[in-house]
Amino acid sequence: MSSLVINDLRKSFGGVEVLKNINLSAESGEFIALVGPSGCGKSTLLAMIAGLESVTSGEIRIEGRLINNEAPKNRDIAMVFQSYALYPTMTVRDNMSFGMESRRVPKAEQAETIARVAALLQIEPLLGRKPSQLSGGQRQRVAMGRALVRDPKLFLFDEPLSNLDAKLRIEMRSEIKKLHQNVAKTMVYVTHDQIEAMTLASRIAVMFKGILQQYDTPQNIYERPVNKFVAGFMGSPTMNFLDATISPDLGVIVDGGDGKVLPLQDGQIAGLVAGQKVVFGVRPEHFSPVEEKRAERKGGRSGVVSVKVDMVEPTGAETILMTKLAGQDVVVSCEPDDMHAVGDEVTLAIDMTKICLFDPKTEARL
Repeated sequence: MSSLVINDLRKSFGGVEVLKNINLSAESGEFIALVGPSGCGKSTLLAMIAGLESVTSGEIRIEGRLINNEAPKNRDIAMVFQSYALYPTMTVRDNMSFGMESRRVPKAEQAETIARVAALLQIEPLLGRKPSQLSGGQRQRVAMGRALVRDPKLFLFDEPLSNLDAKLRIEMRSEIKKLHQNVAKTMVYVTHDQIEAMTLASRIAVMFKGILQQYDTPQNIYERPVNKFVAGFMGSPTMNFLDATISPDLGVIVDGGDGKVLPLQDGQIAGLVAGQKVVFGVRPEHFSPVEEKRAERKGGRSGVVSVKVDMVEPTGAETILMTKLAGQDVVVSCEPDDMHAVGDEVTLAIDMTKICLFDPKTEARL
């Protein structure tokens, strides 16, 4: 049975519709990430699942039970907030036991549950401390512990790592992934960080302007985005988009360039016609500096282009090149050992098996 099912869900504030016909489901034990830019509706959707916002129309079901009008306390969910939401005058132990006290759970069961969850999250030494005595990462562990002691059907996370520094975010991301593996419960996780979504989720819901753009596995969303927005949002650095035209032999010619035809694969040409305008999408990591003759020996899987380097950004693990191709901006990711300087002309091979073509009017993938 699906742990969470959302059917034709809509939400309006006055005359403004902020969620439009949302449909998605999560199987038991799945980790679902809701991702998108600020204002896309992801936090509103999470709040509706939690019962903190009302439903304008549509259905929300948890394990088959319609919960549209259920109070939050009756939905059998636990929520971890961005701001931790810990009681400042209570110890860690009291923060974790507060909900169980309200539900009149026996003291012995409370103690056993807190001990088990504290061991799982490695916060046993912190149980006697108050939130002001904890680091940001420790507070987030406690917030997760308070959710875990409830043993709910569904965990909801509302951007839980956004208040942490970059190093701690990476560490806590790993902790949340381990936590999911250990408890095997359904989790819905809101984030604006596409790297968090890619690394944590079994499926990702990409949202934009209140519309669910694509709901799929991280790999499919990255490699087979349904439209230009999804392709541009997922990935860092972002996908390059070049104005281009389909050649008479059904290859790609970048507009404004030297007219060189970049070869398409058999599975990429269905429905294309000569002279058709397209947006040619290629990710920065799918370029590789190479000698032109060597690239041409790769059996048509590579397209060869020449770019001029405008800027070099070493990041340690990779080097980012800001370049120009036929007058259009192109970002290239290359190995740190590939030394280039501003003004260099560089020959690049494009892995044509990885490219995407989009309709310039609808922005849908062709």
